[in-house]
Amino acid sequence: MKKTESLQGRLRKLVVAVSFLMVIILLASLAMLISSNSHYTRLLHNVTTASEFNQEFKNNIDQKMYYYVIESQYSEGLPIPEVRAAQELAKQLLDTTVQKDSHQAISSVLNLCENLEEKIYQIQDTENYDDRLSQLENNIYVLTALVEEYMYNYLYCEAVELNSLQQRVSAQIATEVVLITVVTVVAVVFALRYSIRLSRSIAAPLVYMCNRAEAVSEGNLAVKPPIQTEIREIETLSIGMEQMIARLDSQIRESREKQESLRRTELALLQAQINPHFLYNTMDTIVWLIEGEKTQEAVEMVSNLSSFFRHSLSKGEDVIPLSEEEGHVRSYLQIQQARYKDILEYSMEIDQSLAKAMLPKLTLQPLVENALYHGIKLKRAKGMIRIAAWREGDHVVLQVADNGVGMTAQRLAQLRGAMESDQRVGFGLSAVNQRLRLQFGPQYGLEITSREGEGTAVTARIPYTEKEARP
Repeated sequence: MKKTESLQGRLRKLVVAVSFLMVIILLASLAMLISSNSHYTRLLHNVTTASEFNQEFKNNIDQKMYYYVIESQYSEGLPIPEVRAAQELAKQLLDTTVQKDSHQAISSVLNLCENLEEKIYQIQDTENYDDRLSQLENNIYVLTALVEEYMYNYLYCEAVELNSLQQRVSAQIATEVVLITVVTVVAVVFALRYSIRLSRSIAAPLVYMCNRAEAVSEGNLAVKPPIQTEIREIETLSIGMEQMIARLDSQIRESREKQESLRRTELALLQAQINPHFLYNTMDTIVWLIEGEKTQEAVEMVSNLSSFFRHSLSKGEDVIPLSEEEGHVRSYLQIQQARYKDILEYSMEIDQSLAKAMLPKLTLQPLVENALYHGIKLKRAKGMIRIAAWREGDHVVLQVADNGVGMTAQRLAQLRGAMESDQRVGFGLSAVNQRLRLQFGPQYGLEITSREGEGTAVTARIPYTEKEARP
């Protein structure tokens, strides 16, 4: 194991060889380093503590209060413990926060949490359902949103101060290197060999750490082994920096995974909301066919319905071959054609060489449903839905087009803008667009073209992949 020596011990030997002035310069430099390190440690503690704040605070409080107001079976009572935990966290940060903007932000968080607790008890004391619901929307939702906003403001202010401190430390380190170099040149006659060795043992690690600090400020969070040096303080600082980078990278990844998990959950809920309404309408049609003694048509519709839900399950897979998605859409259209046979025609032009191409389940069906209900059905006349798929290079192009009512240019621009910013826009399009972006990346999604009175075409371009065969 390589032996390390404290910076103070090595400097003491140099002081004996050169002069008392060297001691004063180095002690002053060490004091600046300790002061900066203390400031840095405080800021890092604040950022780390604030990062522990529940990022789903607003969603948790809003949901629990909503269940409480509507007296749902899922209600867990008033979320007072969560609010008080947030207050304790804010008080801890308030005691260690010095920067003015950060202090104002965390003070606002504390005040809002106290106000939120009062509003929660106010709802508890309110008996009228409408009044409670009004207080939930006008008080609770607003306050939780403000708490979340001010906490993010606090993190931003502390991060800015941390970056500023980092720059100052870099400047101080550079100054210290210059001072040590000057003193070494002056003392070269007395301790040439020792001074060269000391300057190398200090300058090289500091330069390396400066480069690491610059790389981190540019967004490079790759963790590297701590620097190997004979100076214990620099080694400790290097280890602490690498640990901080690892924690920061882990927190960023965790935050990204939570956001992606939340979107997956929202999309799953949206899918669960689609099927019941479709099932109700289909069962009504089957009853109508049986009552009209159209037994064969009723049997075909039940068979199509069974096929539709079998494809929907897809053995629990979220990504399925295009051939299964085609069968799912075909079953859906056959069911709908039985209900809307006077207005609905369809065609499927899918390149069979793409049968094994993989895509997220329920990609085409919501687009077909959108074309039927918001294109053909509103036309109040015979309409055509065309489903097509073909390959372009390394991509598969999927398209659902109809000759329904279409959209105005203004509505089309509004729809494109909302989807680009991942807003919930209805028509079933937002769910598919978000799923494609989540699965393949932000450069993918839906492209919509439409002309009023002529129809709408929705196109998706996805990477061509096939399911890997299991050994």
